[in-house]
Formats: sequence, structure tokens, C-alpha cells
Amino acid sequence: MISRLRSLTQWTFLVPVLAVVLLVLTWGRSLPGVLVALMTVVLAGSVLAAVHHAEVVAHRVGEPFGSLVLAVAVTIIEVALIVTLMVDGGDKSSTLARDTVFAAVMITCNGVVGLSLLVGSLRHGTAVFNPEGTGAALATVATLATLSLVLPTFTTSRPGPEFSGVQLTFAALSSLILYGLFVATQTVRHRDYFLPITRHGEVISAEDHAEAPSVRTARTSLGSLGLALVGVVGLAKGVSPTIESGVAAAGLHHAVVGVIIALLVLLPETIAALRSARRDRVQTSLNLALGSAMASIGLTIPAVALASVWLSGPLVLGLGATHMLLLALTVVVSSLTVVPGRATPLQGGVHLVLFAAYLELAINP
Repeated sequence: MISRLRSLTQWTFLVPVLAVVLLVLTWGRSLPGVLVALMTVVLAGSVLAAVHHAEVVAHRVGEPFGSLVLAVAVTIIEVALIVTLMVDGGDKSSTLARDTVFAAVMITCNGVVGLSLLVGSLRHGTAVFNPEGTGAALATVATLATLSLVLPTFTTSRPGPEFSGVQLTFAALSSLILYGLFVATQTVRHRDYFLPITRHGEVISAEDHAEAPSVRTARTSLGSLGLALVGVVGLAKGVSPTIESGVAAAGLHHAVVGVIIALLVLLPETIAALRSARRDRVQTSLNLALGSAMASIGLTIPAVALASVWLSGPLVLGLGATHMLLLALTVVVSSLTVVPGRATPLQGGVHLVLFAAYLELAINP
């Protein structure tokens, strides 16, 4: 039995290395269909490996640090991918940051949150969480999204939904400050607000009673997590030309490509959130979802603001009317979900319907 468990664990270390090697060998090359299929299989394995190593690290450091590690790690690599694609140029690069950030917000705040609430409530009757911590996270996400994605549509310093240089600097600094304040609140001053709670509202200080992994094991898993996430994002970029061709052949809008890539990149966090919900740790699921949305805005906007110094062409951040309406509805519905501190399958279904509406509008704008 022990040898079997070891063999099951070993693949989680081998697949990330294979993913990085495959990424190096295929980067920037035109790929045949067979190689794309192989990359897709390795991509799926890297996602599962990332989730495994994230859970090992989370078990060692405890909550809410564990969910913060995965959210920040994924977002940093995602930001690097966005900036790389912007440097490559192209007509569509001006809206790349906006489309990616908004996709991340809708996927996490509606897709991941909806699935987590649905799984947690169906399995345990109701999904319970701490409204104080979750409400603080939601308020930060709503503020960051409004300052970065809504205001550019209404400013007049430049024509179109763009920030001026001063406005972009203010948005970038505000994003960093708000994200830093939230992390300090989550991990230092009010850490209890972001820990899982029991049905009676008591804080659960430990995820389970199993012995925590050693420091060496946690460090090894942290390194493997980084490799796995590099593989996930890099291989997602590698298969994106095939995805683009398929989307174009199907006659779909080009924005669908960004949605698919965002779904692939956020898959490790989605699986980790669902596993936590099955264990009746919905607070951990919400930490992952809202933390990912917050990190996506709080790190992406400063990064693209810095990159815009040497990049030519416009940087379009303002959302259109349809997407602003979806964002506003998401904030209102999320607020009503958070206030009671518990949710039924109905709340999960409402969020999933909003996510489905976003996907439908991406396909048929």
C-alpha cells in the first residue's frame, strides 16, 4: 500500500518537469496536431499536479496562507503571460489586459464561487462561511474592478475607454495599495475572519488532524508547484493557436479564445476550491476564488501600466456597457450571497447562471 501511494505521488513531481521540458522544446514553433494533443494531456496532468502540491503547501502553512500561495502564484505567471503577449504586439493586444482581467473576475466570482457553494450546500445541507472576511474580500474586488475597468469608460482626458498617464499611474498604485492592505488584513490583523468555520460559527484552526508535512516536503512541493504553474500557463499559450483556429472555423467571436485560455489557467484553483467545498471548507474555496480575482486585478494593472512605458499603441481598459452591467449584477448578487454567512444551492445556481450568461455573451456578443 505504501509503495502504491509513493508511486501515485511521484507522478506529481515528474509531470511538471515534463511540462517545462516540453514547453522549452516547443516554444515559438508551429506544432502538428499530434504534438498539440500531447501538450493537452501534459497540461491536464500539470493542473492536477499543481493542485496536489498547493494542498501540501497549504497543509504546512495553514489557512489563509495556503490559498494565498496558489492564488498569487497563478496570477504572477498569468501576468507574465499577458505582458509577453502584449510585447509581441498585434491589433488585439490593446484590449488583452482588460479582457483577461474581466474573464478572471467573472470565472472566479461567478464560476468558482457558484460551483463551490453548490457543491458545499448539496453535500452538507448549507454552505457556511465567515461573512466578515468574505465581505471584505468582495468589497476589495468590487473597488479594484470599478477603478480599473469601469472608470476608463467615463474619463475624458483621452478619447475612447483609456486612461491618461496620470490616471493609469493612480489606478496602478491604488491597486497595489489595496491588495497589500487586504493581504495584511487576511494574514496578520484579522486572520480569523478568513479561516473555515463550523456550523455553529466557531473557527476551525486546522484543516484536519493529519500530521503536517515536513519543511523539506513543503519546500519541494512549493518548487514543483511553480514548475507546474509555468507548465500550465506556457502550454496553454502553446495550444492557443490551435484554439484560435478552431474558434475561427466555428465562426465564434475572438473573445472566446481569451475565455478558454483563462479557464485553463484558473483550472488549478477551481479544482482546489471544489475539493475544499467537498470537505465543508467553503471559506477556503471563497478565499481562493476572491483572492484570485483580487490578485488578477491588483497585479495585472500595475504590470501593464509599467509595460505601457515602452509599448506602443493604446491600452484599452474600459469595459463596454454589456460587461459593466454583468459586473454590477455580479457585485449585487455576491453581496446578497455573503451577508447571511451561509448559502443554499439556490445561491450557487444564481452565480452559475450569471457565469453562463457571460459565456453566452462571449460567444454571441
